[in-house]
Formats: sequence, structure tokens, C-alpha cells
Amino acid sequence: MSQSLKSRVAVVTGAARGIGLAVAERFAREGARLVLADVDATLLESAAVTLRTAGAEVFTEAGDLSQQVVAERTIAAAIHHFGTLDILVNNAGGGILRPFLDHTPETLRTTIDRNLWTCVWCCWVALPHMKAKGYGRIINLGADSVRNGLWDHAAYNAAKGGMHGMTTGLAREFAQSGITVNTVAPCVVNTPQLAEVLARDPALVRKVTEIVPMGRAGEMHEIASMVAYLAGEEAAFVTGQVISVNGGTTML
Repeated sequence: MSQSLKSRVAVVTGAARGIGLAVAERFAREGARLVLADVDATLLESAAVTLRTAGAEVFTEAGDLSQQVVAERTIAAAIHHFGTLDILVNNAGGGILRPFLDHTPETLRTTIDRNLWTCVWCCWVALPHMKAKGYGRIINLGADSVRNGLWDHAAYNAAKGGMHGMTTGLAREFAQSGITVNTVAPCVVNTPQLAEVLARDPALVRKVTEIVPMGRAGEMHEIASMVAYLAGEEAAFVTGQVISVNGGTTML
């Protein structure tokens, strides 16, 4: 590894497993110092132990990031432990995937909270620090389904579409502050969460995989690779983009 993120301080949300953990592992190999956040305190600490064993500097902050106070606490942890903040990866999420009319008011609110408010609050808290420093990288984990309209994804797409829209607005607003804001939009990815959906609804997983021209789901390391690129110096002129990592599911 190139150690391209050496000494950079990164907050990665939703980092206890799945894509978030894959991003944290990639960042650690690239030399970043990490604050990992997740609602699952037990899994989060297990992930941190694994990364520390591999030599990474890691602190954790458990809680529901759709709550302003938890986002404030998470960003404050980076400032407290490392004195700065360079990179924010908004990966916390998780959709409740079902036909739109099968949703309840509670599942709709939960889907929006998990996938949009987590991102809104973390950006709102992190950006003043990045602006004062004159440097920052924000990478959001969006969804290719916003572009192609997958079955049972309407509520989830409402949240991720909001994230995509916020990406462009923030990118323009902070373009002259040394801050880039981008979104990585995966399609179906081999994650523990996908395994749970497969056990519950194998027909849905089969349908969403069949529309991928490459004929397979993405791998977590393939998503993490794009996130790492956008977090580094080489991506300094890339901002306001929604970049699909999707095996060709949507093009252009």
C-alpha cells in the first residue's frame, strides 16, 4: 500500500461491519488515524480491536448518528483524540426494503433517519472544522438504485436521493474552501446485510443481481477502493460527483 492517507484523520460511520468496515480497513492500510462510529457498540469495538491489532490508531463512538448530539460527539472525538479532522465518510445507513405501501410511518421515518439525517448531521458538524482548516474530504455512500429505480427501494431512494442532492450543493458551497464532497453509489454488494436480505427474500436479491451487466454483486473492497481514491490527494479536482461502482448497471 502507498500510505497515501498517512497521518490523515478520518471519521467513518457505520463502520462496525460491511462496507464501512472495509473502508476503515483500507484507510488503516493507507496510514489514516481513525474514529469509527456505529449504532452497534459490541460489533464496533470488535472491529476496532481487529484494526488495532493490525497496528492502526483507532477510537470508537457508539450511538445513533441520526441524533444531532451523537454526530457532535463523534466529530468531537476526532478533534479530542487527534486534534483535527481531514476525512468524513458517511456510510451509516441501512434500508428497510419493502413495497412502498407496505411501509408504516415508523419504517419510513427509520429509513430516512438512518440514511439521510445521519449524513446531514455529520456534515453539519464536521464542515466548520474543515473550513477553518482549509482542507477536507467528504465521501458519502449513496445508492445506484436512485438512478435505476429498483423494486422495493422507493423509501430508501428518497433518503439516498437526498444525500446525492446534498452532495452537489455542499460541493459548490465549499469548493473554494479546500473541501471536496462526493458520493460513491454502489449497486448490490456482497455484505453481511445482503446475506440477511438473501435469507429473507432470495427472489429480490436474484432480481437485483440479474440486472448487473457483469452478472455479479460488487465486492466490499471494490467500493472501498473508490472511497480511498476520493479521500486522497489525487482526487483534489473531483467534487460534486455521484460516482457509481456498479458493474455497469447504470451508465453515464
